[in-house]
Order: sequence, then C-alpha cells, then structure tokens
Amino acid sequence: MRTFVHLLLFACAIAIGVGAFGPLVGAVGARDVGFADLRNGFASGSSLEQVGDHSAAFFTSLTIGLLGVALVVLLAALFGARSVGWLGVLVGLAGLGVLAWRLDQRFDDQLRADYRHLLSGTWGLYLVGGGLVLALLLLLVPRERLRSTSPLSRRG
Repeated sequence: MRTFVHLLLFACAIAIGVGAFGPLVGAVGARDVGFADLRNGFASGSSLEQVGDHSAAFFTSLTIGLLGVALVVLLAALFGARSVGWLGVLVGLAGLGVLAWRLDQRFDDQLRADYRHLLSGTWGLYLVGGGLVLALLLLLVPRERLRSTSPLSRRG
C-alpha cells in the first residue's frame, strides 16, 4: 500500500476506536447495545431512552465489536495487509447496518419523527461511520507499482 494509505488507515482506526465510546443515536451508545439485542431485536415495550439507560456487559456489547474492528484496521495499517483491512471494514459496516436495521425495526416512528434531535450530538456515530467509510475508500486506492532495479531496465 502507499504510505499515505497507511497513515490515513491508522487515523481511521483511532477514530473508530474513540467513536466506539460515544453516542450512536440519541442517548444510545455502543455500550448500551448487546449482541443479543442485535441478534434478537430490542425488547418490545421499551423506549429509545430506556435502551440508552440500559448498559450491557462490556464483553457482550457492541463496544467490544467496534474496538475489534478498530484493532483489525490498525493491524492492516501497520502491516499493509489489504485483506485484513477489508475484513475489518466489512465487519464494521455490517455491525452498524444490523444496528440500524434493529433500531428501525423497533423505533421506526420515533426515528422518523425526531431524527434531527436524535442525530444531533452523536459524535460516536460520526467517528465510527466516517472512519469506516474513509477506510473503505482508502482500501480502493490502487497499489504502488514495483520498480525494477535491474541494470538492464535503466536507460542510458
């Protein structure tokens, strides 16, 4: 990979890691969403504020998943492994996609009515989503061409 790709992927990994601790939608952060909530959906009868007040265990929350994605993107930046970078970006986008699907499934009316209020101050979502999208674009940058060092390839 090119040098600027390594540096920007490193910055993306830092942004994803910091954004994992911030609010994603309204008062709901990644620490409030457990993997069981993503798999089964949010409990009926609960409001978005109640989901934000509920805190899952650290190792069963979305925070550990996003931190794992940040670590994988960081490793891709350090070692120049595109396939590892793609794995991290796709898993991160899938995690945010499932969260959006489950929130839309349960809180559709509230999200549509109050989206301006719910998305103001959600710096965690902006950092994680922006870091993942920028990392995706960086992984699309073509590789550097190898320069030949043989004396026959030199001209004149």
